[in-house]
Amino acid sequence: MLHITPEIVIPSRELELSFARSGGPGGQNVNKVSSKVLLRWRPAASSALPEAIKARLLESLRGRLTNEGELLIVSQRFRDQPRNVEDCFQKLRGIIVQGLHRPRPRRPTRPTRGSHERRHQQKRRRSETKAARKRLRDE
Repeated sequence: MLHITPEIVIPSRELELSFARSGGPGGQNVNKVSSKVLLRWRPAASSALPEAIKARLLESLRGRLTNEGELLIVSQRFRDQPRNVEDCFQKLRGIIVQGLHRPRPRRPTRPTRGSHERRHQQKRRRSETKAARKRLRDE
């Protein structure tokens, strides 16, 4: 079981772990040990998430899901398998926690009067500079 918050716990049956040989440093060990971890999870089919959170999470993960709707998390940072498994769990925990936070709605604002006037003054100055160049060339 993967504990995200006290209310949200993902059961082990929803998580699928597979292992492969990892690339990178490790010497002869790298050819013998399957330390790379692949974690697959289907957020749409998860019973652990409330519907509102699930919808928000699916929206934020749109580009990361496979065609089958699985979230694939890979870890090969460490040379041993248990640390890579824990790293995958930490990554998944971080993704879900990020999806729990509802983004604040944007409140439309208007530019201040001072910023409006400064922008127009700058445009006027720039225009005068360019106009002065033009007059010098005509003479």
